[in-house]
Amino acid sequence: MHGFTLLFLLMLALSLGVEIWLARRQARHVHTHRATLPEAFAGQISLEAHQKAADYTLGKLKLGHYERLYGALILLLFTLGGGLNLLDQLWQGTGLGALWLGVGFILSLLLISSLLELPFSLYRTFRLEQAFGFNRTTPALFISDMFKQGLLLLVLGIPLIALVLWLMQSAGALWWLYVWLVWSGFTLLMLWAYPAFIAPLFNRFEPLQDEALRQRIDALLQRCGFTSQGIFVMDGSRRSAHGNAYFSGTGNNKRIVFFDTLLESLNGDEIEAVLAHELGHFRRKHVRSRLIQMMLMSFVGLALLGWLIQQPWFFSALGVAQPSTHAALVLFLLVMPVFSFFIQPLMALSMRKHEFEADNFAAEQASAEDLIRALVKLYKENASTLTPDPLYSAWHDSHPPAPVRIAQLSTRLKT
Repeated sequence: MHGFTLLFLLMLALSLGVEIWLARRQARHVHTHRATLPEAFAGQISLEAHQKAADYTLGKLKLGHYERLYGALILLLFTLGGGLNLLDQLWQGTGLGALWLGVGFILSLLLISSLLELPFSLYRTFRLEQAFGFNRTTPALFISDMFKQGLLLLVLGIPLIALVLWLMQSAGALWWLYVWLVWSGFTLLMLWAYPAFIAPLFNRFEPLQDEALRQRIDALLQRCGFTSQGIFVMDGSRRSAHGNAYFSGTGNNKRIVFFDTLLESLNGDEIEAVLAHELGHFRRKHVRSRLIQMMLMSFVGLALLGWLIQQPWFFSALGVAQPSTHAALVLFLLVMPVFSFFIQPLMALSMRKHEFEADNFAAEQASAEDLIRALVKLYKENASTLTPDPLYSAWHDSHPPAPVRIAQLSTRLKT
């Protein structure tokens, strides 16, 4: 057995083992505290709602456990099991040139992967979410979303994949640098285009009609120095009862978006506080820092791939007999998460730091008390657990645990 094969198997087993251990810790911690409402939430969330959140969390953990095992099995079948090699041989038999052979190989792999993931997506939507009263997606809407996503993949994916493979095959030793520039440009283009051209394919966005609320928001935007192309309400209730708010886009194409479910559950003060938190990410330059971080990681990753593609053992050790640019790209994307798993806590730590900073900004521009009330309502409406395992949360969660976040905001209450 090749040394890299052994390293891959070791890292896969180690990452899977850590995931399972953390998930069991989380399940045990949530179950242990299921019967008792945390004191900080007494009088704000009922014991029944707390127990619903615990059961919902346990249900997601159980599904996630099977998904992890299934995903590891599929990864092994694709690589050491010869799945990618077989698919590559089938495309080699078509007689296509290297470029379009590679495009077809990658697109067919994406299709196969989507079909393999479909049972879990169906179960999550129509069993788990349905059981806890969150799902509002109809089978027709589910199918429609699938076709739209597939069409987007063809329209956007084919040119991008073809350009990347062409650069890999034709641009010389520094191809990875040119691919990084293309990928960075594509990312920025999608950030700009998503709110106006892509998101409306899946949801309706109506201008906010509540004039009093609009005036409050406009005043907040002026205080924060934020300009946007409008304040919109999204029909999130078509698919889910979960509520949220966000701003998207970049440059002169930024939009503020409220889920209709969020507007139904929060009052004007609370909505203003939630928006102030989202604007905090903008004012504290979190979006820019995350984008730079992502670009740096992709730069390092592509530079590494630029070296690996020249190593015959990279292909043979992962079950592919014939080296090629398309096989190298796919292998790298499949196995990299196994090796990058252990930097996940650092990423989560950075994101939680950003959430605290955005909370502090909201306390300055709106009201810490209003944000606390809004968060408590959202925890209840979204059935978010109030008692996560600290280690599980530190590893996975991009937001601070509910008790920690509320306690931090409580220090900002005006006396």
